[in-house]
Amino acid sequence: MAQSHSHNHQDCIDAALARAKAICAEAGAKLTPQRQMVLQLVWQSHKPLGAYPLMSQLQQLTGKIVAPPTVYRALEFLLEQGLIHRVHSLNAFIGCDHPGQPHSGQLLICRACGDAQELDSAVIDASIAQLLPANGFSAERVMLEITGLCRTCQSRAHE
Repeated sequence: MAQSHSHNHQDCIDAALARAKAICAEAGAKLTPQRQMVLQLVWQSHKPLGAYPLMSQLQQLTGKIVAPPTVYRALEFLLEQGLIHRVHSLNAFIGCDHPGQPHSGQLLICRACGDAQELDSAVIDASIAQLLPANGFSAERVMLEITGLCRTCQSRAHE
C-alpha cells in the first residue's frame, strides 16, 4: 500500500499508458490526448482521486479552463475500457492493475494514508460467483472495497 522510497511511480504511469494505448487500439476506441492526461493523473499516485481534484489538476496541466462534463466524459470512457475503477465509498477513481482482463474489483483502502491496492483473488471471485446465483442475484458490477490500515500505517500506529 504505502509505497517504498525506491518505488518509481513514473514506471506505473508509463506502463498504464502503454497498456491503455494497446487496449484502446485493439478495441477501436479513441484514446484522445485529454483522456490520456486524465489517465495519467489518476495513476500519479496510489490514492483514489475524485473528479473535481482531477479537474483542477487537468486545468493546471493544460493551462485551460476545464468543465466538469469534460472530466466526467473522460472518466466514463476510461471506466468503459476497463482502465480505471470507481471507488464508490470515496466517490473517486483509481487505475486498474489488470486492464483488458475480466476480473472483479477488490480494493484495499488505507484509511490513514489513503493509498489503495487492487487485489486479484480467484478465491474471492469464485466465492462471489457461487454465492450470487445461490441467492437469486445477478451482478452487473462487482467491486469489493475493504477499508483498514496498510502495513506501513499499522507500523506507525505501534510506534
